[in-house]
Amino acid sequence: MAMGTRKMRERQEGLWYGGELATAPGHPFYKRLNEVLDKAKFDRFCEKSCAGFYHQKLGRPSLPPGQYFRIMMIGFFEGLESERGIAWRLADSLTLRQFLSIGLDEKTPDHVTISRTRRLIHASTHQRIFSFVLEQLAQAGLVKGKTIGVDSTTLEANAAMKSIVRRDTGESYMAYLKRLAEAEGIDATDAAALLRMDRKRKKKSSNEDWQSPSDPEAEITKLKDGRTALAFKAENAVDMETGAIVAVTTHGGAAADTSTMAETVIEAGIAVAGLIDVGTAEGSYEVHPEGVEEVVADKGYHSNDVLVELAGMDVRTYIAEPDRGPRNWLGKAAEKAAVYGNRRRIQGNRGKSLQRQRGERIERNFAHQFATGGLGRLYVRGGENVHKKFLIQAAACNLALLMRSLYGSGKPRATHDRVVDAILTILAVLKAVEDVFTASSPILFRELRFSRCSDRCHSRLSAG
Repeated sequence: MAMGTRKMRERQEGLWYGGELATAPGHPFYKRLNEVLDKAKFDRFCEKSCAGFYHQKLGRPSLPPGQYFRIMMIGFFEGLESERGIAWRLADSLTLRQFLSIGLDEKTPDHVTISRTRRLIHASTHQRIFSFVLEQLAQAGLVKGKTIGVDSTTLEANAAMKSIVRRDTGESYMAYLKRLAEAEGIDATDAAALLRMDRKRKKKSSNEDWQSPSDPEAEITKLKDGRTALAFKAENAVDMETGAIVAVTTHGGAAADTSTMAETVIEAGIAVAGLIDVGTAEGSYEVHPEGVEEVVADKGYHSNDVLVELAGMDVRTYIAEPDRGPRNWLGKAAEKAAVYGNRRRIQGNRGKSLQRQRGERIERNFAHQFATGGLGRLYVRGGENVHKKFLIQAAACNLALLMRSLYGSGKPRATHDRVVDAILTILAVLKAVEDVFTASSPILFRELRFSRCSDRCHSRLSAG
């Protein structure tokens, strides 16, 4: 397939416009977002990054890479979870047609085309797009890189617990239960007896024994709402000064926070180092020249190994410490020094201030990404596809931060609310002026209102 480009999609407008064609003024948010992306040469960068996935000449033109990444970001801006829902919204909205430069006589991409393009483009290319957006934030002074906060959340995978099978034999849960019943001398054909036996026996759904046949990389874990489900874990590294997402990592749902934190901190360090290199060449960035120096996290990340490992990276930690009671430090001098140093820092004024900012900088990002950003659960399968989804979601969240700093609103709905607030404010001011004018000159106001009424009557009589 040949790569379609945004330039190829530009067409000469007809000399005559048909009155039967629908038109829309477009949403001001998407117009401004396109201006920001065009100024940064977003489409040219996407086409250059994705050139290796397409043939130079043969095949029909594909979905342009810049258009594909815009479509994936629409899921965040419109709060749509699935690619099928995004495709339906594209076909229904004139505003999104204008945002994607799709003519009224053209067919919008369906969900099959969108998902096939996602599978075609590697996760490393999605990472480059995320890094490109992060560079735009750095140019706007929205990335400092000195202090980062780390946190994670679990999302339900696109796989059902009812479909899990044994890793060793490949048999389903009911087949495994029948085999246990036969071994104990219970009638395996009696469904009620099987359920009674299952309730009484001690059981644990271990990831070492069970897997999903449709998504083997998803892991069994307990979600925050208390349900046990197959899930993936998304972990973000956020700039504590600005709220920009610096790095994104993806793990199985049962992965412990203490086992994934080092990888996320390393990814954040690489991202900040890359911004420092580019900023040194261009001389326009305000990124901290020494890179990542401090890490903030909640008590779920506190462990001896994590603190020692981060201390070995010359990173100061501000990780909340759970109450573990008296501890034995015999033969653990390095662990003791790391734990006591972290305890001293979190009890200081800066440590307390950083812990208070966690809710604003980190938790709010998770709310934007997953609660209102259309990623309450996953509709893709496989760790690589899930990671692609997380990267584009984080890139869109960073674009929202950039738009908020430039225009005051980071989503289309926020722009609409600002317009409504402005109109209501103007009406309130006019009402206040009218009240003041009425209170100061009631007789003059009545005469003015009477003259307006008489003018309306004369105009209606003259109109017949």
